[in-house]
Amino acid sequence: MINTTDNGAAPTPLLDRSDERVKHRQGISGSIEAFWDRVRSGDLGSLPVIVGLVIIWTVFQTLNPVFLAPNNLVNLLFDCSTVGIISLGIVCILMVGEIDLSVGSVSGFASAIVGVLWVNQGWPVGFAIITAMFFGAVIGMLYATLFNRFGMPSFVSTLAGLLAVLGLQLYLLGSTGSINLPYGSMLVDFGQTMVMPDIVAYALAAIAGLSIFVTGYRTAARRREAGLSSPSLGGLAFKAIAITVLLEAIAFYINRGDRGIPWMFGLFVGLAMAMNYALTRTQWGRMMHAVGGNREAARRAGINVRFIYTSAFVLCSIFAATGGVLAASRLASASQQAGTGDVNLNAIAAAVIGGTSLFGGRGSAYSALLGIIVIQSIASGLTLLDLSSSLRYMITGAVLAIAVIVDSLARRSRMSHGRA
Repeated sequence: MINTTDNGAAPTPLLDRSDERVKHRQGISGSIEAFWDRVRSGDLGSLPVIVGLVIIWTVFQTLNPVFLAPNNLVNLLFDCSTVGIISLGIVCILMVGEIDLSVGSVSGFASAIVGVLWVNQGWPVGFAIITAMFFGAVIGMLYATLFNRFGMPSFVSTLAGLLAVLGLQLYLLGSTGSINLPYGSMLVDFGQTMVMPDIVAYALAAIAGLSIFVTGYRTAARRREAGLSSPSLGGLAFKAIAITVLLEAIAFYINRGDRGIPWMFGLFVGLAMAMNYALTRTQWGRMMHAVGGNREAARRAGINVRFIYTSAFVLCSIFAATGGVLAASRLASASQQAGTGDVNLNAIAAAVIGGTSLFGGRGSAYSALLGIIVIQSIASGLTLLDLSSSLRYMITGAVLAIAVIVDSLARRSRMSHGRA
């Protein structure tokens, strides 16, 4: 039997028996069986981070019942959004097997641009934000040029960029070192107090479940037309309903508190969904996976490898600038400390902990979402227990190490399974 890939690549032979066994799976039981087959073959997906998140929440809730209180979860969602958006850019750059060490500095530089142009120069806040994102794109383009034309390793170019952009940030802020953003402005309110009405949160949860079903149904239809195995309608419906019920329950629980789900977190989730669609449903996304998996093979297949690297670097810097603007709105200030500390490391760690491979070619936009929730859950739990921040660094480092080990073992399992 011959199998043809979704993107029209050369057909590859598969074993008749295993393909027919997968093809005729029906209903929920078939979906569960297919899931366990993927796990045994090393395709763990988000399973390790979800299990880890459940363990973390269980431990902290046992030690302090306030941890999962609605109001504390709202604060956690606010804190997740800024670094989480930066981590979306890290997912893009890791997908092609590269790294960007300057995202923290770029975010701080963007916040300084907004502060100087909006507060000091009197620009409209929208123009100031667009300018900050434009300079983020310019920085990403510079990295791409150094990589594509001069072959400079991304580790070196972005490390140099970290220092240079930090210098620009300090220069813009001048001797004062900080610029306070106006309280009561829409930007500051967006970062500190704006939450969704209850009905909007419930509607968005339902839309998310519906989109999962529609997307899965269209993919399954295309695979059936190509003669490939596909999940059953019952399995897709069960998955969509389960996710919708879970999201609705979370929205209901958080809305029981004094506030609700932050609009800033909604923006983060929306960007993650858009990036997931781009990475999984577009030709650009397929080329990203191909370049990350094997650059030379992608080049021989006719893919514009330089364009793919350029898009990854530019997107990474734009997301970093966006996260910096939101961080400034969260703190109501642009300061010399913005983007420093653990911002850089947390953004990278979130993508890796969430399941994006350091080896390139494998990852998901939802990695940033899951990973940053893990990191912020650790930070929030330790803060409630009034424990030293040193423990947060040690625990986060241990979780990161475990994530890399799991990724390495899964990669080895996939390779051995493929040879078998």
